[in-house]
Amino acid sequence: PRLPLLAAARQLAQDIAEKLQERSRCQRSGESSAKVNVAIRSSLQSLRERIEELRELLLRAVATRQITQLEGDRRQNLVDDLLTRHKQLEASYRNEGPEPDVTRSSLMAGAVKRGITNPWLLEESEETRGLGFDELRQQQRRIIEEQDAGLDALSSIISRQKQMGQEIGNELDEQNEIIDDLTNLVENTDDRLRNQTRHVKMVDKKSASCG
Repeated sequence: PRLPLLAAARQLAQDIAEKLQERSRCQRSGESSAKVNVAIRSSLQSLRERIEELRELLLRAVATRQITQLEGDRRQNLVDDLLTRHKQLEASYRNEGPEPDVTRSSLMAGAVKRGITNPWLLEESEETRGLGFDELRQQQRRIIEEQDAGLDALSSIISRQKQMGQEIGNELDEQNEIIDDLTNLVENTDDRLRNQTRHVKMVDKKSASCG
């Protein structure tokens, strides 16, 4: 499921940040940090794999229209935030960036009040903030039901349009048959008129010669 995987990825990022600070303490005190480095490297690889799994779940959900475009964009932002955090953690591991601040207070609203930007805090949207797993599943189910209802309505409209097209086609076929019948009737009438005209001319000629 997506939500437990997302929560696990967040926790893993937090653990990596704490291990990075532990490594810094070991280096400052002259202790060996080899064991911590191995744990950080393994955790970074696990975080990367979970981010890729989240990305695949998102792509599958979007491709199968299980979520709306708005929800897809929101989830993409969460994945992008995790990718950014992974890069920052990896840079800190390679000593290419500052050590992350992982104090618990910086993860709460106090850091925001002090004007500190916390790079490890994932922001939820107003629609899902404060919702539990069950409530999020219900919300997603409602979204899917609304999408299904919209697709059913669209399918009904297309079916009616198809039926109207067939009825129009049948009406045109009937009108063409009527036109063909009228054409044949006019041609037959024209032939009879020509025959009657020739007959009248013959009668007129005979009466003229008898007179």
